Amino acid sequence: MSKKQNQKLITPEIMHQAIIGSFAKLNPRYMMKNPVMFVVEIGCIISLILSIVPGLFGDVSQDINLRLYNILVCIVLFITILFANFAESVAEGRGKAQAASLKKTQKDTKARVLLDDESETEVLSSQLKKGDIVLVKAGEVIPGDGEVIEGIASVDESAITGESAPVVRESGGDFCSVTGGTTVVSDWLKIQITSDPGNSFLDRMISLVEGASRKKTPNEIALNTLLVSLTIIFLIVIVTLYPIGLYSGVQLQTSTLIALCVCLIPTTIGGLLSAIGIAGMDRVTRFNVIAMSGKAVEACGDVDTMILDKTGTITFGNRLAADFLPVGGAERSELIRCAALTSVLDETPEGKSTLDLAKQMGDRSVLAEDAQFIEFTAQTRMSGVDLPDGTKIRKGASDSIEKYVLEQGGKIPSDLHEQVEKVSALGGTPLTVCENARILGVIYLKDTVKPGMAERFERLRAIGIKTIMCTGDNPLTAATIAKEAGVDGFIAECKPEDKIDVIKKEQAEGKIVAMTGDGTNDAPALAQANVGLAMNSGTTAAKEAANMVDLDSDPTKILEVVEIGKQLLITRGSLTTFSIANDIAKYFAIIPAMFMMAIPELSVLNIMHLTTPYSAILSALIFNAIIIPCLIPLAIKGVKYRPMSSGRMLARNMLIYGLGGVITPFVGIKIIDMIIYPVLHMLGF
Repeated sequence: MSKKQNQKLITPEIMHQAIIGSFAKLNPRYMMKNPVMFVVEIGCIISLILSIVPGLFGDVSQDINLRLYNILVCIVLFITILFANFAESVAEGRGKAQAASLKKTQKDTKARVLLDDESETEVLSSQLKKGDIVLVKAGEVIPGDGEVIEGIASVDESAITGESAPVVRESGGDFCSVTGGTTVVSDWLKIQITSDPGNSFLDRMISLVEGASRKKTPNEIALNTLLVSLTIIFLIVIVTLYPIGLYSGVQLQTSTLIALCVCLIPTTIGGLLSAIGIAGMDRVTRFNVIAMSGKAVEACGDVDTMILDKTGTITFGNRLAADFLPVGGAERSELIRCAALTSVLDETPEGKSTLDLAKQMGDRSVLAEDAQFIEFTAQTRMSGVDLPDGTKIRKGASDSIEKYVLEQGGKIPSDLHEQVEKVSALGGTPLTVCENARILGVIYLKDTVKPGMAERFERLRAIGIKTIMCTGDNPLTAATIAKEAGVDGFIAECKPEDKIDVIKKEQAEGKIVAMTGDGTNDAPALAQANVGLAMNSGTTAAKEAANMVDLDSDPTKILEVVEIGKQLLITRGSLTTFSIANDIAKYFAIIPAMFMMAIPELSVLNIMHLTTPYSAILSALIFNAIIIPCLIPLAIKGVKYRPMSSGRMLARNMLIYGLGGVITPFVGIKIIDMIIYPVLHMLGF
């Protein structure tokens, strides 16, 4: 997990910027983008006017200082707006802090451009165009995004990923992509630039982080529409209360009506809605994943089906030695010794794992210094070692070893094919070992499932997500791996078009599909999927087709990203439930207070036993203001997510945030009433 995830919620710098932002966002043109809080601002302005001209709308009062009452309402409303703006500014501040660190990465460096005649010219990195070819040597910064067309080198990507370990980038394959702002630490690379100025990966990252504040997602727009509808309904209710009050013999003050309106409209979620959305993208970004839009993060929360490559995602990228199976009466120790000797100078992962397993089983064989290592070739399909005493030991594909032994005048053990088929049936790869003209046995190379994958897939299953494994293996091998990993289904001998077909099939059933990929052959499927997570180490085509990019290039990270998306949706739903539930308590605080004097029978609704009508109204208003900053940590960190069915999740959230949203204001308003009554009494209320 990246160190970026462990940053403090609010740093002094973020606090400073958030306070400035709270006042800067008071601009009505800005506030109009949040209709709920805009209504509060209008109420604040009207209260301010009434503080200067109390009788502007015909308000009269014999028992209280009406001007002072209007001032108090105005102050509380102003604080409410500031707290809502502060919540949004804190969320933006965390993103902008990250954008600032990314901007430091952008250096206008010199780039060594190679011309058609093989000559070199130096230009500024900002002048590079798509298609330019540059040469970058050890110690130099890569001037722009591109693909390696020649060379192999270690690249320090810590400026982007936060990870200190260099990664290897080379021409060809799926690890040829490089990012501008990273540093070559060894050798050299010839790179073809793939982005125009201002459109690099870093540029897009910065703009996404900085511009996340007001780009509303479809779900957010839908919720915003609901909040606006509720606000309009309550405004109509408030307007009708004035004539009802006159009919009952009560002249309701304009400030009281404003206070009631602010308390009844969903101000809590209205003040936190933007912060929740920004924080959702921020959590993904701090997890070292760049989302191309808030819509992509939100889509993660709705994922029904997840398509995963086998190699590198579910299993380790290389098959590892798991066992030694002797044949033809050979001793197991003899097989282990020969397998180890062939692997001493074998730098492949398979060779290293064979040597490690042999050592674990007690082999202590030492290879003579003048032994000659025989490299693996595509023609021979075997490798080995020639010892000084003339002994020749080989390991490789079974058919190649059989041919080699027959050429040496040896015989094929009767149980060799049985052991080879046994390994194949288990989903492994058999490597046959021989010493001179004698076959000793088989090395079982196992496609090893990553630790904890079965548990993670079970976790996904608990939240209703189906997992499908894609692999080029034969059906028998694929079934073995699928069973061990615990996935719900698999596609054997999978081709790129097969991935697209399964995505389209799932989408036709109304399901949201997520997938990972890093190669150019994955690009069509990444573009087709609702959530496409590309690896930063992958090709440019894959990154452009996807709507999310993993900077750490960890294919399993899609599992965590889906949970972050779920957390975003749950957080928004939970706080909406809490906000609307709040209104019930505020209703019981203000409505009785408004009519209690004229209609004593309504005192039965004063279940909190609030002291006076004015202390009740102001207590409800103050609670409405202070609950917003109290919920900022929850909005930014998100509601804790637990895998469970949607029914259980709904019941749980209704209990915690529904019932909690009703009880909390009852307690809070009563405590505030007890605190402010003595002060109000001194002021003549």
